[in-house]
Amino acid sequence: MQMNKVMKSFIIALPVVTMMACSSGPSEEELAAERNRIAQQQAAEEQAQQEAQEAKVKAEAAQRVKMQEEQTKRDLAALQNEQTVYFDFDRSNIKSEFYPVLQKHAEFLMKNPGKKVVIEGHCDQRGTPEYNIALGERRAQSVQTYLLNAGVSSSQVTVVSYGEEKPAVMGSSEYAFAQNRRGVIVYQ
Repeated sequence: MQMNKVMKSFIIALPVVTMMACSSGPSEEELAAERNRIAQQQAAEEQAQQEAQEAKVKAEAAQRVKMQEEQTKRDLAALQNEQTVYFDFDRSNIKSEFYPVLQKHAEFLMKNPGKKVVIEGHCDQRGTPEYNIALGERRAQSVQTYLLNAGVSSSQVTVVSYGEEKPAVMGSSEYAFAQNRRGVIVYQ
C-alpha cells in the first residue's frame, strides 16, 4: 500500500514537473524588461562617461586659465621693473633707447585688453609750476601716442601730469634733474 501511494504521487507529480519544465523559460515580458534594464544601464554608463569627459574638459580649461593668469602676473611684474621713460631737459620727445621698453608695454596691453594704465608725466624743479605741468602733460602724451600707434586701445590709456610735484630724487644736481624728467607707466 505504501508503494501504491508513492506510485500515485509519482504519477501525479510527473505531469506537473513536465509542465513546469516546459514553462520555466522567461516570458516575452520578462525578456523585454531585461532588455530595457540593460539599455538603461548602458545609457547610464554612457552618460557617466560623457559627464566625466565634460568635467575633464572643464578642469583642463580652468587649468589653462589659471596658467594664463599666472603668466600675466609674471609679465606684469617684469614690466613694472621697466616702467619709466626718461626725457632730455625741456623736451617731450621719446628717445629711441626707450622704444623697446614701450613696445613691451604695448604688446602686453594688446594681449590683455582688460588692463589699463595711467601715464604720469613729471618734470624737474626748473621752470614755473604752470610750465612744468604743461611739459609733464606733453611727456605723458608722447608715451600715450607711442602706445596708441603700436595698437593699444585708447580706452586703456589715460594721462596725468604732476609737473615737479612728485620728484623721484630730491636735490638740485644734474643727476636729480635727469631722474625727475620722466614719464611713468602705472598699471591700474
